[in-house]
Amino acid sequence: MIDERPAEMAADQLAGLLCARLCHDLVSPVSALSAALSVLDDSSASDMHEDAMDLVRESARQSQAKLEFSRIAFGAAGSAPGILDTRELQRLVEGMFSASKPDIVWKVEAAGLEKSAARLLLNLSMLAVDSVPRGGTVTIEATESGGSSRLRLVSEGRRARLEEAVTRALDGLKPENGFDGRSIQPYYAGLIARSAGGRVSAHADEERIEIVALVETPAA
Repeated sequence: MIDERPAEMAADQLAGLLCARLCHDLVSPVSALSAALSVLDDSSASDMHEDAMDLVRESARQSQAKLEFSRIAFGAAGSAPGILDTRELQRLVEGMFSASKPDIVWKVEAAGLEKSAARLLLNLSMLAVDSVPRGGTVTIEATESGGSSRLRLVSEGRRARLEEAVTRALDGLKPENGFDGRSIQPYYAGLIARSAGGRVSAHADEERIEIVALVETPAA
């Protein structure tokens, strides 16, 4: 029988699973970088050195983009409140997903977002991109009004989907087979929203996923 009670998780377990997710995201560019360096070290493969250098540059760029993105998405939880410029958030999102199949459409009206809302936006962008693995578009919107931030992300593409484990984790419920490096990220996204006095909802139609979040803005 599936447990419908809100999941409770120790801080060390949450940190361990988030680290596993971060390492998973970094394995590909770091492995590619290592392979390219091996080619450059091989004097008999001089005809491949130019391609290897291109791979070094691209792998380094991807690694830096993923680390910069993750630093905000998974970090800064205990730092002082503040506002993050949405132009910087756009740079982080576009850098993180530059090699992904869906196109990113940025329609953020707010000039800045409070840190909790900003971190939530980055985490939800990961879910939105993952939901259209065969390509399409991911439209990202964010507005601020009446002391709250409203985030809306719409993914459209062939075979767009949200797995049940993801939607359960987003609602703070344990997936049927428990948490892993994949389902911990939506759980963390929902946790950010709830900790900020907000909520997240996800709705799936044929070839369309809509994720909406509301987050309260702390009083100055």
